[in-house]
Amino acid sequence: MEKDSFSFQVTAKQGKARAGILTTPHGNIETPIFMPVGTQATVKSLTPAQLDEIGVQILLSNTYHLYLRPGAEIIESFDGLHQFMRWEKPILTDSGGFQVFSLGDLRKIDADGVTFKSHLDGSTHRFTPEKAIQIQEQLGADIIMAFDECSDPENFQYSLEAMNRTHRWAERCIKAKHRKDQALFGIIQGGIHPELREKSAVFLTSLDFPGYSIGGLSVGESKPDMLKTIELVNQILPEEKPRYLMGVGTPVDLIEGILRGVDMFDCVLPTRLARHHAAMTMSGRMNLSKAVYKKDPSPIDKTCSCYTCRNFSRAYIRHLIKANEILAATLLSIHNVFTLIELSKELRRHIIDKDLDVYAQKILANLNKKD
Repeated sequence: MEKDSFSFQVTAKQGKARAGILTTPHGNIETPIFMPVGTQATVKSLTPAQLDEIGVQILLSNTYHLYLRPGAEIIESFDGLHQFMRWEKPILTDSGGFQVFSLGDLRKIDADGVTFKSHLDGSTHRFTPEKAIQIQEQLGADIIMAFDECSDPENFQYSLEAMNRTHRWAERCIKAKHRKDQALFGIIQGGIHPELREKSAVFLTSLDFPGYSIGGLSVGESKPDMLKTIELVNQILPEEKPRYLMGVGTPVDLIEGILRGVDMFDCVLPTRLARHHAAMTMSGRMNLSKAVYKKDPSPIDKTCSCYTCRNFSRAYIRHLIKANEILAATLLSIHNVFTLIELSKELRRHIIDKDLDVYAQKILANLNKKD
């Protein structure tokens, strides 16, 4: 259904790692790729022009939040998210499933969907697979997600029930989808349980989605369990379809995921860390509020070519933090997002050059030593 406006081609491989090109109605995306999160139609503290300068190729926005405020109808009246937020490149929207299920006592799940209370004003709402697709069609992103249920990864019985619901809802999402200029990705669930993850990957692959997401990870499980799950799922998923690891975005996780065949990542971490005065570097995190940086004339990272590192000192950024200036979050967000975008580009280049393993192990050793 989406083949006219959406395609994926693997252009180079080394081991399980892949370099590819995702074609969408709003442009091509070179993978592997990190996607900054613009939950409420904005990447916090950054303008679209700044994101473009950083080299961002695709953004993620959130169905649940935009449904509640300002409302899907308002965004639709602007011809969708691209025009509403003035971002001309590709956009991905999640289905709202994770956010709804994060509401705890504010939501009630049944076979048909989820009834929940808004975290904003306590008003009652209901999401079904059909509703989630309808909202995402109104939002108009290039890539949209099936409505799924994220479970406690350690709880086998809950993971089984959530997986079965996710499968039934995936079939309903396919039937509910009408727009041909959007690619619908299926989401694999099953906690950290190999037999469930295998079953989920096999079932969703049989539905022939144009892309697949690995959901329900980075939600409290151990790092070894996360990596084993990625390996298992990617052995089953088709080679010719993109693979998206949801909600994961540290430098170490990007490298480990790409080594295991992941193509796409998203995470709120780079801008969240920035608002808490922390910078990401390939040598670990730096807390710029520390007194040691009070007179430091160095950039955050001497090897970094982002706008922040080209122009500003650690001392200046620390001053902004201590003065409670908004610019501190902006400059740190520019650097952090740039760091993950550049890491993705470097990993892609080394896949093409067939020397990824040497480069990845060198970076990992540095990061793990610092951590």
